[in-house]
Amino acid sequence: MERGDMVVGVDAGATSTRVAVHALDGGRLGYGTAGGGNPSAHGAQAASAAIGAALTRALEGLDPSRVSRSVAGVAGNSLTFGAVLDKLWADHGLPLGPRLMNDVPIAYAAGSAEPSGTLLLSGTGAVAARFTAHNLDELSDGLGWLLGDAGSGFWIGRAGAKAVVHALDRGETGGLLSDLVVAHFLGDDRGPTPRREAERIVRLAMADRTTLGPLAGMVSRAAAEGDPMALEIAERAASHLAATVARVYDGGPIVLAGSVLTNEGPVRQAVQRLLEQRWEAKVAVARDGAGAAAWLAALDLLPEAAATRLHPVFTG
Repeated sequence: MERGDMVVGVDAGATSTRVAVHALDGGRLGYGTAGGGNPSAHGAQAASAAIGAALTRALEGLDPSRVSRSVAGVAGNSLTFGAVLDKLWADHGLPLGPRLMNDVPIAYAAGSAEPSGTLLLSGTGAVAARFTAHNLDELSDGLGWLLGDAGSGFWIGRAGAKAVVHALDRGETGGLLSDLVVAHFLGDDRGPTPRREAERIVRLAMADRTTLGPLAGMVSRAAAEGDPMALEIAERAASHLAATVARVYDGGPIVLAGSVLTNEGPVRQAVQRLLEQRWEAKVAVARDGAGAAAWLAALDLLPEAAATRLHPVFTG
């Protein structure tokens, strides 16, 4: 390879960081992973360390001076974090610092090469975004766990916990979702009455809200096995997410991203059904975010037709 014929893509979220190095023909040359790289969640120093660790692994055995462009999609980034990444890139021998952007455009590019379309993301949070010519036009929701993010993993987990504690308050026990939620919080240390179990779950959830997010997987599992309480939550989550899309959708493909929607399950199935009922849009599922960031970095270096043709190679 000749000098300047590689690109780097970064996809840094709250739970994990991925860095991909690609040739301009889309071929993957290196890949590295590390812990969460969201500076809002972990602080700039810890986020920088995670991105640096993933970058080191991705560049192993490669000449960093060959990198001509980089794009870093970082959740929770700030204006000052760009300078942090510039220094990190220089410390790794890369000629230029990365173009820093939010993780939302990366998620859209991970599912579609079309310059205009809509993203629906549901992971820890939930947001919809409309893009025109790869530029973000409008957002819907993404307002955080306390007052927004309807249909997100946290929302689903909280809805599951709420449904179970209210059932326990009524003296109702049994059912897969109830069993899973009670075991998640209490293990084998069950209370003398359903009401006492509900009270303990409430105290534990209030003391640490991060205990609620993992319940989303339990809701999905229970819904897949036909639990009525879980099925109702999955349908409500899908309805919220479809409404979030409706506020920004204006044609083009719809990309589904985030752990709730990239994993096959009841929520994704319900969302796809609702979207297909309302619009005849192409619905795609996001693939590798780091590869998508590398593809965005390569856009200015490739003819338009080649960029479209190589998109699945970068994101595969």
